[in-house]
Amino acid sequence: MTTLAHYLKTHAVDAAVSDVITTITEVGKTISQLLKKGALADILGEAGNQNVQGEEQKKLDVLANDLLLEALAKNTHCAGVASEELDDATPANADGRLLVLFDPLDGSSNIDINMAVGTIFSILPYQRQGQTSENSDFLQAGQHQLAAGYLLYGTSTVLALTVADDVVMFSLDPDTNDYVLINDNVTIDADTSEYAINSSNYRYWLAPMQQYIDELIAGSDGVRGRDFNTRWVAAMVGDVHRILCRGGLFTYPFDTKYANKAGKLRLMYEANPMSLLIERAGGAATDATNRILDIIPTDIHQRVPVVLGSKNEVDYIKDLHVNHCK
Repeated sequence: MTTLAHYLKTHAVDAAVSDVITTITEVGKTISQLLKKGALADILGEAGNQNVQGEEQKKLDVLANDLLLEALAKNTHCAGVASEELDDATPANADGRLLVLFDPLDGSSNIDINMAVGTIFSILPYQRQGQTSENSDFLQAGQHQLAAGYLLYGTSTVLALTVADDVVMFSLDPDTNDYVLINDNVTIDADTSEYAINSSNYRYWLAPMQQYIDELIAGSDGVRGRDFNTRWVAAMVGDVHRILCRGGLFTYPFDTKYANKAGKLRLMYEANPMSLLIERAGGAATDATNRILDIIPTDIHQRVPVVLGSKNEVDYIKDLHVNHCK
């Protein structure tokens, strides 16, 4: 039985990165327990305020954010911490070598209906050691991430993690309270017949994405010549987990519903860490035309369209967009 601690030690993961991962996953145990208690822990329902994105916060959104922020701010390796829920990054320890970003509770609208939610995290290098960190320090392309992963709180609590060139998964053992390795080489098939998208926004999509979904719906009677299945968890962490387990495509594409939003998902807190996981498992991740991990952010709360998963489908969507622009 290989535990997370043993894995990090035997794979010579940088000590600072390893310690930060441990901090995040320990907080994950607390969040997991709170979710199991549900209404008994008074964590359901609205918190009565909005986050920086203008979204209504759930009680557990706020609690998970506070738990992670407090724990990471105390970690001597963290120079700064940024949360999807807060306007600005929080300076931590100036002598730290790392920056940490997190979405404390992705899919929080699922909490009250007892569906899957998760915590997404990203670890970046800090370039100005000895000085107080600022928002601008976090504005690094996703390809510079030192580690990324998520904790999925479902029927069991699962950790997906990348700290090298591979992707591994651990399950939280309720008997030992340890994260135990369950897959040491997560891979994604290049082809798939399963996709996830919020089809209610069809009328707002660009023409190439409408064409793509029309082709999938046509199935074996259309140009694709085979049938496709739709799956939608309404939590990115759940949809990405399904893709890592059995392949597929997830997209929240560009739409014209809100003029000030290029996409719904946040580059730094969601798209970058998930793209790193997907790519290292053999998949691909773009904004429909450009590799997500190459995007240089201009704001810590920047939004981007996302198309990720099985490589051949991601490439097919890219070709549709490129050809449409010719």
